[in-house]
Amino acid sequence: MKIGCPKEVMNNEFRVGLTPAAAKAYVNAGHKVYVEKGAGLGSGVTDEEYQDAGAKILATAQEVWDIADLISKIKAPLPQEYDLMKEGQVIYVSFHFAAHKELTEACLRKKIIAVARETVRESDGSLPLLRPLSEIAGCVAPLIGAFYLSKIQGGEGLLATGVPGIAPANVLVLGGGVVGSNAARIAAGIGTKVTVLDISPDALERLRATMPANVFPVYSDSSALKAGLREADIIIGSVLVPGAKTPQLVKREDLKIIKKGAVIVDIAIDQGGCFESSHPTTHSDPVFIEEGIVHYCVPNVPGVYSRTASFALNNRTIKYGLEIAAKGVIPACRDDNALKSGLNMYKGIITFEPVAKAHALDSYYKPVDEVIG
Repeated sequence: MKIGCPKEVMNNEFRVGLTPAAAKAYVNAGHKVYVEKGAGLGSGVTDEEYQDAGAKILATAQEVWDIADLISKIKAPLPQEYDLMKEGQVIYVSFHFAAHKELTEACLRKKIIAVARETVRESDGSLPLLRPLSEIAGCVAPLIGAFYLSKIQGGEGLLATGVPGIAPANVLVLGGGVVGSNAARIAAGIGTKVTVLDISPDALERLRATMPANVFPVYSDSSALKAGLREADIIIGSVLVPGAKTPQLVKREDLKIIKKGAVIVDIAIDQGGCFESSHPTTHSDPVFIEEGIVHYCVPNVPGVYSRTASFALNNRTIKYGLEIAAKGVIPACRDDNALKSGLNMYKGIITFEPVAKAHALDSYYKPVDEVIG
């Protein structure tokens, strides 16, 4: 199979879809790898490193898309890439279709085969291809919140760590999964008081057993949410419903009870966000202020820690990529239930029901088991 890795085109997206080690793994398995010139520079990887791994460097993204049977990149295609997609081409990226109707319709129209990394799910319920990026995003979220608490950034002018005689910030984390757990750990490490809301008793027990004493796991209901919002200086949204649009837990009217100058960090913005007031921003223009509340809603937070993120992700993605390349998508999905759960679209058919429901595209939906036979 011919594997292609074009350069990312999203604003300030420095990650790369293939590392040299991943490229070499494909080459060693008998496949051909094509990388766009300069694709790895944002992650500190040179073209020469890819060539040493056995890949061929192509001058343009067009050439990579034209030759590849399988595209491996980080972010889903953007509008300027829609015309580069080919019918029957396997695109192995993070799609987040449920939050992006235009992308969904474009991929249906182009009849590509979409393997969405964020919905690949192992038998134990884990999301192995989402985990490394969730860990990074969770670690970064409280640091971002602490930065934007400064008065010059529109925040309330509170030093998150506190100083002797002055209390530290209160951090509210919505969701105790991978993002939320890492956010709570880092927020606790800088000395803040952390409240984590979750509806899973198992998650709350795990947090209670593993977190420092300044982390308080609380069962999430409307009363607990309101109380947490009133107290919080930093609010981190980390709720995840795999492959589906994130529920908007915090309504726009709730902003009225939040402190002026508090900071919202909506890590769930990739899937639509868990704050009604959120909308996607970029690393070059990361925040906006509504009702006096600073909103940070950048979809590709790990992109600025590109080398760590690229290598951590490729360590996980190569396993499934090699399966697809060796067998083809349909046989690979028949043999691997985790990979089957990642098949969101097949040649004009939606095979992941939450995507169809998110955009009222039920007529395009067919269960994945029917599609793969």
